[in-house]
Amino acid sequence: MRRRWVKVLAITVVVLAVLFTVADRVAVHYADKEATHLAAEKYDYDNSTDGHLDVSIEGFPFQTQAFSQKFGHVKLTARQFTIDTTSNAQGGYLPVKDLRLDLHGVTVTSLAARSAGANVATGTLTPSYEALSGVVTRLAGNGGPVRISQAPGSNGQTARVKVTGNVGGRALNSTGTLLAQGTEIALTLPGAEQSTATWRVQLPEDVDFTAARATSDGVQISMVGHLVNLGQSRFTR
Repeated sequence: MRRRWVKVLAITVVVLAVLFTVADRVAVHYADKEATHLAAEKYDYDNSTDGHLDVSIEGFPFQTQAFSQKFGHVKLTARQFTIDTTSNAQGGYLPVKDLRLDLHGVTVTSLAARSAGANVATGTLTPSYEALSGVVTRLAGNGGPVRISQAPGSNGQTARVKVTGNVGGRALNSTGTLLAQGTEIALTLPGAEQSTATWRVQLPEDVDFTAARATSDGVQISMVGHLVNLGQSRFTR
């Protein structure tokens, strides 16, 4: 008889654990969808036909974190969205291949205002060479196709890129620079005194670019923020 009760108790514990896990995963799935919706409203990372945005709340159990309104780690991933130049130049839109943001020590500061803060935010943003080549070619007009590719010599917040093609009737086969500073990306072609184009990226308040590096896939731009305000984007639309 005792063994039977022990067996029944063990089965009951297992069933309750499974039910709790299922309920927790259902709750976190709903919360992920709601957080993704809010991020889309604030930062416009899914503004293209093939754009993708996902917010994932890490850690288990979720319900304990939700009750305390404190979350250890939240990940945001956005792919294939576009950003416009600060001057809204025709054809100046830049497709962004990948943006990843890791938020640590997230605290919900106001349920009514749907606002939150994070102790630390780190991430990367990567425009591909194909996207950079396309936007420079469009801005060049009748100058002909321009190709941007990897070049050595990145330093700090400036990545060096190889530029080949024709701009304004002038043949190019040299290196240009892509500067990532604040929340802006500025591309300068060889021989130009001013940047060819500047793009501003919607980022959470207090998150800034810290480094730019030319890789085989594109220019990888790093970002860091401390005591980040997630309640509103730095630039309103």
